[in-house]
Amino acid sequence: MNKLTCIVIVLSALLAGCGRQAVRAAEKQFLADQIMIFDEDPQQSSSDDHIRSNREGAAGGKGAGGGGCGCN
Repeated sequence: MNKLTCIVIVLSALLAGCGRQAVRAAEKQFLADQIMIFDEDPQQSSSDDHIRSNREGAAGGKGAGGGGCGCN
């Protein structure tokens, strides 16, 4: 194979791997499915988050309002 053929094959493989379809509104319900949650044990994750927020003096960033100051 010559260089041009290799370059064309690599570029076409890279372009084919790019997703160009957006998620439709009717399909978004599946993104919130329980199988999409990566926590093995939700209670352990909650406990770890609580301990981490106490040690670091910061909270939030997980969808909750407020910062680490406790004013909310």
